[in-house]
Order: sequence, then C-alpha cells, then structure tokens
Amino acid sequence: MRKLSAGLVTLGLTLSLAACGQSANGAGDGGGGDAKGGLIGIAMPTKSSERWINDGNNMVKEFQAKGYKTDLQYGDNVVENQVSQVENMITKGAKLLVIAAIDGSSLTNVLQKAADAHVPVISYDRLIRGTGNVDYYATFDNYKVGVLQGSYIVDKLGVKDGKGPFNVELFAGSPDDNNAAFFYNGAMSVLKPYIDDKKLIVQSGQTSLNQIATLRWDGGLAQSRMDNLLSKSYTAARVDAVLSPYDGISIGIISSLKGVGYGAGQPLPVVTGQDGELASVKSIIAGEQTQTVYKDTRQLAKAAVQMGDALLTGGKPEVNDTSQYNNGVKIVPAQLLQPVSVDKENYQEVLVDSGQYTADQLK
Repeated sequence: MRKLSAGLVTLGLTLSLAACGQSANGAGDGGGGDAKGGLIGIAMPTKSSERWINDGNNMVKEFQAKGYKTDLQYGDNVVENQVSQVENMITKGAKLLVIAAIDGSSLTNVLQKAADAHVPVISYDRLIRGTGNVDYYATFDNYKVGVLQGSYIVDKLGVKDGKGPFNVELFAGSPDDNNAAFFYNGAMSVLKPYIDDKKLIVQSGQTSLNQIATLRWDGGLAQSRMDNLLSKSYTAARVDAVLSPYDGISIGIISSLKGVGYGAGQPLPVVTGQDGELASVKSIIAGEQTQTVYKDTRQLAKAAVQMGDALLTGGKPEVNDTSQYNNGVKIVPAQLLQPVSVDKENYQEVLVDSGQYTADQLK
C-alpha cells in the first residue's frame, strides 16, 4: 500500500473517497466552467475483480495529479447501475467520461445525452459498441492476449515437438464484452490448427465462442461448467490443458479440477489466465495455475488520462491503431498497450521488480 506523509493526508482522503464511488476534489481545480480542472466521470464495472479497483484508483491518482476533480463509480456488474451512474455524472457537469462498460452495447442512449452536453467519451479497456458517441479507446492488444495464452499451451505441452495428442478444454469471457471475442480469436489462431489435426482434442466438442462463453466473467459459473465437463467427458480421460481467458475463471476451473483429484493423485493440467491478480500469482507460485497474461493497468490509466487531458486542453490524444476496433458504427481510434505472459519462471522480474507486487504480498 502507498505510504502517505503528513503533508499528503488530504490527498489520501480524496483518493479514498473516490475509491468508494464518491466525488473527490483534486488540487488545482480550475473552477467555473473551464474543462481544465473540471470533473472527470470514471465508470468502472465492478469491485469483484481486483484489477478494476486498481484501474479506478490509478486513474483518480493520475487525473488529480493534473488538477482535475474525479467521480469514480462502480456498477457492481449491473447494467442499470452503470447507466444511472453515467447519467448522474453528466448531470453533475462532468467534462469527460471514461467508461469500462459492463455491457458494451447498453450505453447508446446515455451516451447520446453525453454528446448533447458536448461531453467526450473514452472507452476504457472494453470497447463501447453501437454508438458513434465514443471518441477514443484505451486498451491492450487483446488479440495478442489470446495468442499468448494459446501459444503457452502449445509450448508447455510440447505439441510442436510432436508430443501428444493432448486433451484440452476451452473457456471464453463474457458474451457482452467485446474483448472476449478478441481473446478467443487470438487463442484459436494458435490452437485451431492443432485441434483440426487431432493433436489437441476437445473431448466435450465445445469449441465455438457461444458454447464456451462465461457470463460476466464469473468464476462460479466457470467452476460449474468445468464440473459438468469433467463428469460427462473425462470419466476415463485426463484433462491436459484448459484455456482460461481470465484469472477469476481460472480459480474456478482449478477448484473444480481439485475436487476430482487433480493436484493430489494426478498433476493439474496447464491452466492459463489473465490480469496477474494476486490470488492467481500466488497460485502460480504454488504450482497450481500455470500462466497468466499481465496487463500493467498503471500504464493503461496513464494512457487514458493522456487522451482525456489532450481532449480537454486542445492537445493530441496518442493512438497507435485506427483500423482494428470497429464498434458497429465507427472505427474508434485506439491506444494499444502490450501484454506480457507470466509464469513461475518470470513472475519475479515482471511483477515484483516492476513494483506491481512486493515479495511480502506474494508469500
């Protein structure tokens, strides 16, 4: 946890308020109707995932450092909550909205209200779909996330070296999250040729995105599905690998596997993940989860803040992709950051040496 000197107590209190979903005043408030120093509305999907808490707090910190006020809200994975929160931000006079959508297609009406009030919108990590009223997109290279996960499975099993065949099961993210398709397509670009050649066998036969999706990225739902897969398709076969798109889903999958003896009588399969959440990093160190894809959300927050500040001050938002992210109405210019594959071999270098976690946190 960040240490605060006595001279920073006030700032610490404002950050704490923002993290609880309350409005917080940053230093250097421009006052009046000026955009610089005005209110920034930050709408995050849920507090049930550690990463979204970090995303929200990081943006509060970065925006306040530039003299803005912030209103950070969490929607508890309820679409109606998030719509209401965004409406309230507009009513309060927010000069900019940064939104990580619960459902990327549910915000069309409220973002029309933002457009009518001349409030620019940055889509954060999850692409907002079905509206022209989104200006920029800050995210990671989501296709590459899937490529890293699929490649890890292939490399770890030694399929390229002729080993196998191996049994693999596939999980995907929430069907209302645009990123889920990018993760899936990236992973399948690696896995599908081996599935077609029967070097990787999906005993359940479930390979399409709609068959393997996990609503709201819910680990409990993933655990229930894994229970069903094991009881129906693996009474006489072993699971060698599981493609999991997210750490919370991975935890559920591993709980299911351990429930039928994996990790005790027989080794756990290769299990991928994403986000580098603390519980999963500890699981990797303990030899349970095998891999995660780390996305440094500190850098993503900085990218979003750069975009927002540029929009409000006449600067130029930084982007490096103007072709890949079509939301059904327009191509949204995006800034893509690079994800990193992490396992037991490199977690120290990637996560501890970078300051994401301390060694004590991982004990």
